Amino acid sequence: MKNIFLLFTAATLLFSCGEEIKKSSISDLNSEKNSIINQIDSLNKQLKIVENKLLKLDTTKKLHVVTILPVKKEVFKHYIDIQGVVKADKNIEIRPEMGGTVTAIYVKEGQQVAAGQTLIQLDDAAVKNSIAELTTQLNLAKTTFDRQERLWNQKIGSEMQYLQAKAQKEGLENNLASLKTQVRKMKIIAPFSGIVDEIFPKIGELTSPTAATVRLLNLNNVYIEADVTETYLPVVKIGTETILNFPSIGKEVESKITQIGNYINPDNRSFKARINISNKDNSIKPNLLANLKIVDFKQEGLVIPSTLVQKDQKGNNYVFTINTANGENIVDKKLITILKEYNNEVFISEGLEATDTLVDKGARIVKAGDIVKINN
Repeated sequence: MKNIFLLFTAATLLFSCGEEIKKSSISDLNSEKNSIINQIDSLNKQLKIVENKLLKLDTTKKLHVVTILPVKKEVFKHYIDIQGVVKADKNIEIRPEMGGTVTAIYVKEGQQVAAGQTLIQLDDAAVKNSIAELTTQLNLAKTTFDRQERLWNQKIGSEMQYLQAKAQKEGLENNLASLKTQVRKMKIIAPFSGIVDEIFPKIGELTSPTAATVRLLNLNNVYIEADVTETYLPVVKIGTETILNFPSIGKEVESKITQIGNYINPDNRSFKARINISNKDNSIKPNLLANLKIVDFKQEGLVIPSTLVQKDQKGNNYVFTINTANGENIVDKKLITILKEYNNEVFISEGLEATDTLVDKGARIVKAGDIVKINN
């Protein structure tokens, strides 16, 4: 029993002491906590000061690595991008002036022909027979007229006989000339030098003035025709520079506007523009599509890549440049004014000098005032 009592007394004392320690620790611990926090803040400030001093003294500190790009001073061109179609003045379908049966074809498709060369012969037998018959009649009429003229000069015979013989002779001459013209029209002749692209009839087929017989082309000189919206009337003039690209054949040609239309199409509010081009190798074909770039702005000035331009919170355009001082490369922020942009390049009207050096790769990870390392 004595032992039990002693144990109970000891437990009671321990419980009482625990309550006192707990009560006294809450206030003490809060005070100690605040003291530690103050010490931490003080140490953090001291640590920051030491780190800043180390950054200035440490030559092995890590710097952002960037590349640089000089500002270019050159002629900047801005283009209008439209589409046009190749056409040729000497691209025709030849039709006969008179109908008839095809008796001979003297050329082949793809053949080069000269101006005046006979391409197709139509049946002219009936006309030639008429010419032969009329020639016989004309010879008799000439003999009769010659005799009547000699008699009339000798004051023999009547004037009426003389005039009738003369009229008959001249009438036959005119008829004969008309038949010879018809014979010539039975030949289909090349009006200019070029290439026979297609022959439509076959030997023995009947043709008429409404049916094409031969397509003849001369592609040494062709032109591009394009519809340009009326908005560009002030800038698109005769002589304006153009770049013509033919994606189907992988060819690009530089030329100038040759002709400007004077009529505004009310359907699409556009006017016609024509660009003549040389085509000695005949690689550019009629109706081929062409992508046109027409210069609407041209000026010498400062040009930089558009990828280097950034916007701040106020919407201002800016770029980063490098300012070298005391052996350090310091990033500088410069506000710029963009006048024109084309093909991933911008024309700067204000904010940069020709001597400035731009931050190229790494421009998105630096900020104004940063010291950077330049990677050449």
